[in-house]
Amino acid sequence: MSRDSTTVPPALQERSRRTQDRILTAGMQLLQEGGAEALTVVAVAELAGVAVGSLYRRFGDKDRLLGAIQARFTEDFGTEFRRRVSETGLSASTPPPKVIAAAVVGVSETFRANSPLLRVFMLLGAENPAVFEVGAVASIKGGRTFRDAVMLAAPALRHHPDVEAAIDFAYRLTYAGCAHRIIHGEHLESARPLGWEQLIDELRIAVTAYLLAPRDLTDLAAE
Repeated sequence: MSRDSTTVPPALQERSRRTQDRILTAGMQLLQEGGAEALTVVAVAELAGVAVGSLYRRFGDKDRLLGAIQARFTEDFGTEFRRRVSETGLSASTPPPKVIAAAVVGVSETFRANSPLLRVFMLLGAENPAVFEVGAVASIKGGRTFRDAVMLAAPALRHHPDVEAAIDFAYRLTYAGCAHRIIHGEHLESARPLGWEQLIDELRIAVTAYLLAPRDLTDLAAE
């Protein structure tokens, strides 16, 4: 899939937009239920109720269709991510632990809610540079959203030599825990059960402790 594979002409007429929405929704459903192997032009056309030739005229080929589906999913994911992480009504007067917890839980719950399609695109990104690039851009934007939310607690984080670097690591830790769960499930590294609810709670505790830890503990990394 080429770098411009997501460049699909916008549907300008209402009827055309509805058709495009059905196609993209059908594609996401197939990916969610059957993975990348389930996404074929014929299957999408059948599920969306459109002619195969019409789908080809609109998207060109399967790669561009996949790119358009990823673009739609990424847009929807970003909207949900911002709502859960930054549009929380918290302020600089909110206690720092509550600020950090809201950001961590917001990230984790967005990943959890979208885990089937995220898994598909994460696995595809390991082999497909274009899919990886779109995912990387979205992840970096998510990191900025997380940073902006946690910066409400910045005065309580001044013991870190670089506050923004500490917040960036906190995001990486949250992201890594959720991504690992999505790709590998809960039993790869341990036989102990750890459901999503407990995982999110433990990430909240770990990230909050890391960001608010006193300087003598954060200095252990340099010893």
